[in-house]
Parts: sequence; C-alpha cells; structure tokens
Amino acid sequence: MKERISMQRMPGYIFLTLLSLLILSIAGNVYYFLKVRTLENPQLAAQEEVQSLVRTVGKLIVLPTDDTPTIATVSDPSKLRDQAFFNNAQVGDKVLIYQRARKAVLWRPSTSQVIEVSGLNVTAPQTGPTQ
Repeated sequence: MKERISMQRMPGYIFLTLLSLLILSIAGNVYYFLKVRTLENPQLAAQEEVQSLVRTVGKLIVLPTDDTPTIATVSDPSKLRDQAFFNNAQVGDKVLIYQRARKAVLWRPSTSQVIEVSGLNVTAPQTGPTQ
C-alpha cells in the first residue's frame, strides 16, 4: 500500500521538477541575451549604466534633470589628493559630472553614499591667439 501512495504522488514531483527546470532555463536565457546585447552594443550598456546611476543617486540628492552626466570611476585616488573634492575618494567611487549645471557628485556604490558634492569651475579653452 505504501508503494501505491508514493506512486500516486510521483507525477506531482515530476511536474514540479520540470516546471523548476523550465523557469531556470528561461531565466538563464533572458540573462544571457541581455548580457550579449550589452556586449554587442557598449554604447547602450554605458547609457543604461548612466540611467541606473542617476536613478540610484537621485533618490538621495536632487540632481539636475536637464543634463545627462558624464560618469568617471576613481581608479587611483592617490593621484587626485591635491584636489579637495577627492580627499575622501576610494577606488571604485563614481563621479557624476554635470557640465550645464556645473555640478559634480562623488558617489560610493559600495556603501550607497554621496561622499562629496561640489560646484564646477569650467573654463572654455581659448581657440585663438590673445592680444
């Protein structure tokens, strides 16, 4: 009688196992094709990174909405120590640079913190000789 009960429940286990495998397969395929798409189009990947970063940082601080920032990643903070903005910078920190708003934001992804905010002093390069 025990064998009969387990045989009756067996199709349910098979169904759940097949359903789990199907879900994992679909999830794997979606992940793979999203990765391939971003590898084939690095510009699209960069735009998605900027949008994601702006959404994340924008939850903590008001960011300019009429400007798309340029993103830079701090790779060697020791080379930037002469600039006060980077005094607390660490490797991996992101800098959001808003040209029109003349604003820079130092963001630390590892702790989800805004480390520094500063105004930019942008000077246009001279195009001709001065008299």
